[in-house]
Amino acid sequence: MSLCLLPRVMVVLCSLVSMASAADWNQFRGPDTAGVSTESGVPTTWTATDNLAWKIHLPGPGTSSPVFHGQQILITGYSGYNVPGADMGEPADLRRHLIALDRKTGELRWNTPVQPALPEQDRIRDGHGYASSTPVVDDQRIYCFFGKSGVFAFDHQGKQLWQADVGDGLHGWGSAASPVLFDDLLIVNASVESESVIAFDAASGKERWRVRKIRETWTTPVVVANPAGEPELIVAMQGKVLGLDPQTGQERWTCANDITWYIVPSIVEEGGVIYGLGGRSGVASFAIRTGGRGDVTASHRLWTAKKGSNVSSPVLHEGRLYFMNDSSGIAYCLDAKTGDIVYEARVPRADQIYASTLLVNDRLYYVGRSGRTFVVAAKPKFELLATNDLDDRSLFHASPVATDGRLFLRSDKALYCLEQK
Repeated sequence: MSLCLLPRVMVVLCSLVSMASAADWNQFRGPDTAGVSTESGVPTTWTATDNLAWKIHLPGPGTSSPVFHGQQILITGYSGYNVPGADMGEPADLRRHLIALDRKTGELRWNTPVQPALPEQDRIRDGHGYASSTPVVDDQRIYCFFGKSGVFAFDHQGKQLWQADVGDGLHGWGSAASPVLFDDLLIVNASVESESVIAFDAASGKERWRVRKIRETWTTPVVVANPAGEPELIVAMQGKVLGLDPQTGQERWTCANDITWYIVPSIVEEGGVIYGLGGRSGVASFAIRTGGRGDVTASHRLWTAKKGSNVSSPVLHEGRLYFMNDSSGIAYCLDAKTGDIVYEARVPRADQIYASTLLVNDRLYYVGRSGRTFVVAAKPKFELLATNDLDDRSLFHASPVATDGRLFLRSDKALYCLEQK
């Protein structure tokens, strides 16, 4: 890299992490959106009683992950309608919730209900529910995306500051993408609601730009620094990936990914190269070098492969891409340079995996829908270190979080805080 580019790269990198300066795990998959934690002391083994610091029953189910700011844990849920294990209820009784818990003890601090825009989807497959998007938080506000009900900003006491509409589209799988911050913008993938990616002024909720024809994607957008030091907003969807200017929404490049169906997993990035998973058959993973202009399929697409995952997101570690397929119970390690399989291993007792992969130092955490969590060594030879059960007859769709030397797992019923004792 030219020395003259270094100041620009540093400015971009500072912009990408500025919102995380006061909050360690402030958004979906952590401050760098990579699902990587450098925490020490996080337990490898646990049960419903061993290495359990606390378990807090939540005011409502949801599939969003917790985020952390100051002394609070922030998480979303819903109540009143279509709650697993309860009577169906009436749509008019549906409420979405932003919930704050004490970071150390899990004690409920406040619970802000939000009345939804109706009609809402009356059936959502696989128990995804109405609170799938993980909040993002900075020093000023907490931001939540509640599908067709819109985007909301709250202060740190739970008072609503603004609301913005994103469209009224519905889908049988619900809405899932999480909002992200870049500089003074809040960016949301509203593919379900309006086939758009929309950027809002984070302070006021005013729409700043919109990109249309964003189809068949539930993935959370990410902002990365390309090799020239420019920030790029990456949006993956069926058939292609877009590289956008995050300040304006202007398209810089497009690249075919050959994914024949929708995309859910989030992009990960290293060294100016992005890696993605998606689809149910055929090509299921890809690598693209950022920084191009126009159609870069021939020049910047590095590889595609037929091993991937339809739901769960991967992690990168020491030049290798790790993930577990959402339905087959097979754990994969791919060479990030070539896409070649380093290993594929069937994991004993594995169930479906919807949660994204978490890397804690040299350990991979794969959380199944039953709550059974597999801890695997992050190395090029498969090694299962532990299999852990919580005996919670509920759904675990939320991605795990490691912070404060603890591991946090969210089910439809409760939030678990696990620590080494």
